[in-house]
Amino acid sequence: MDALLAALADPARWRLVTLLAERPRPVGVLAQLTGARQPQTTKHLQTLERAGVVTSQRSGQRRIYALRSAPLRDLAAALGRLADTADRAGGSRETFERYGLNLHTERLAAEGSGWADGRSFRFLRSLTGSPELVWRHLTEAGLLARWWAPDDLRVSELVFEAGPGGRIVLEYRDAEDADGSDPVAGRAEGVVDQARPGEHLAYRLSPRLPDGGLAFTSHLDIGLRPTGTGTDLDVHWRITDSAVDSADFVAGIEIGFGQSLDRLAAILAADSPDTDDTNTDMRSTT
Repeated sequence: MDALLAALADPARWRLVTLLAERPRPVGVLAQLTGARQPQTTKHLQTLERAGVVTSQRSGQRRIYALRSAPLRDLAAALGRLADTADRAGGSRETFERYGLNLHTERLAAEGSGWADGRSFRFLRSLTGSPELVWRHLTEAGLLARWWAPDDLRVSELVFEAGPGGRIVLEYRDAEDADGSDPVAGRAEGVVDQARPGEHLAYRLSPRLPDGGLAFTSHLDIGLRPTGTGTDLDVHWRITDSAVDSADFVAGIEIGFGQSLDRLAAILAADSPDTDDTNTDMRSTT
């Protein structure tokens, strides 16, 4: 497949393929039709033959070339499978397109400092597990690291000191960036304002721009309410101190944090009952 793709990538060879698709032709005629010299045309045809897409045979003093359709059909099928994968409903591609639409809207709106101040979001989730267990997933670094990043990203550094005045550091990278060579996907720093275990958590978190400046300050107010099947989580998210360059970050809040909470819900639903006894004293993870 690689040899075929390389052979077809050249415009001159692609022109020869289109001519041979009509009917078999000799080298001399192909050279005339393409306006190229015959030795050059012969080299291109030999490349196509080595790639398996054309075949040739001698007829008297001439060499006739013909197109082989099977490799092209195989290539078309492979391309079709790629297109089907890309068009598959849901998943990363759909998220990418949703983010693109949000990004366009937010960049148009970002005309000056404070442009997004007062913007708010609300997230509601019904979670498996007691408020005490959910609280641990919201405040203990070892559990937070399992879910506190959007899809396709992983937490690479995390500190969460779950008491008033406690420090918060969150950094994440692409999930497939195994050696850390790709730039950091996001970093935020903040502080805990209120913490009533199993009931209420409030903190401020400020994403960092590439130059180190603050994109905005997010104020998160999280309530936990016990239910007959677990815990209802109610998250209020409010923006202040928004910089002009924060549009890229604001555009991803609803999608990204929503994905994180969905992952939290899935983890709580899948974990065994003895999860509550797991040792999670770590403060950071890489």
